[in-house]
Amino acid sequence: MIAMALALKPRLLIADEPTTALDVTTQAQILALIRELQARTGTGVLFITHDFGVVADIADRVAVMQSGRIVEQGTAQQVLGAPKHPYTRRLIAAVPKLIAPPPRPQAQDKVLVLDKVSKVYASPGLFGFGKRHTLAVNEVSLELPRGATIGIVGESGSGKSTLARCIVRLLEPDAGKIWLDGIDYGALKPRELRKRSKAMQMVFQDPFASLNPRRRARDLVAQGLLELGVPRSTAYARAAELFTMVGLDPAALERYPHEFSGGQRQRIGLARALALEPKVLVADEPVSALDVIVQAQVLDLLAELRQRLGISLVFITHDLRVTAQICDFVAVMQNGRIVEQGPTASVFAGPEHSYMQLLLGSIPGQRWVAPSAYVAVGNA
Repeated sequence: MIAMALALKPRLLIADEPTTALDVTTQAQILALIRELQARTGTGVLFITHDFGVVADIADRVAVMQSGRIVEQGTAQQVLGAPKHPYTRRLIAAVPKLIAPPPRPQAQDKVLVLDKVSKVYASPGLFGFGKRHTLAVNEVSLELPRGATIGIVGESGSGKSTLARCIVRLLEPDAGKIWLDGIDYGALKPRELRKRSKAMQMVFQDPFASLNPRRRARDLVAQGLLELGVPRSTAYARAAELFTMVGLDPAALERYPHEFSGGQRQRIGLARALALEPKVLVADEPVSALDVIVQAQVLDLLAELRQRLGISLVFITHDLRVTAQICDFVAVMQNGRIVEQGPTASVFAGPEHSYMQLLLGSIPGQRWVAPSAYVAVGNA
């Protein structure tokens, strides 16, 4: 798309969030391409983004917008190194640190165990003859302690989302075992799976796509309870409690999804998943499309709910900064396989596999360090 835009040799290229949904290696390639084309053609670039790491790597000048107004602007060094406006300081303070905090004490029992789980996709072969088989998940084995969070990281196409859907059985694994709290979850028949599915719920990457636009928030949150036979009045009362729990006003339960912001819709998806009181919550890229402030709020909420409710989390993401801050353990996927796993602090401090070293080396903005004087502002 960038090459197409530059084919007409424009004087100005406007790039609106071109790297937001990309993994770090692809993101690094796109940024390098933009810099190369810019140097070769002399094209100016207006780069719109909420990723401060990208800003630190690519921008010469920075303009910060709030509520439709420019509240601060200047050279990248000035704005990122010595922000003056409170909103800029708040944005910078919300950027997750790349250094993992000290490990938390972990329970000995495992709430979720994966034993050599595999998934194969079949598609038509060349010119429609035969079938082509793609091993999307290849003998993945994981253990998740009760109350812990494990991050599944890797590039796009590494098998992360397929693995997530296999865990909750939106996709049926072709091989391997999935044990949930001692139960062979992968072997449950449809009727039994329907009864036990409340123990493991999923939060999707795009809340707007996963929420029925024709249904009110109240019905979306209460849907699972109603399916299990809970009286409507009880289910609606629980929906109001859950709205309060995830930081939303219960008075907004009568609204439709389009009447909420992206961060609020993600909270609705979280409330819907929590309605059935799951033991394990699988979150597939739940903050990838959110700005840093809303992202920080959702991550803080997940950490709070994990602490308060004792939920265990499987966190699928390509954002290694987020992984460092929220995950107790990390598993690195490449071409459907786990190539490295262990406690997050250990893996980040000394990655052993070359692929994890590549991922860490591709993170934008590593040479930029947020001013320590403003770190606490984002938690206010």
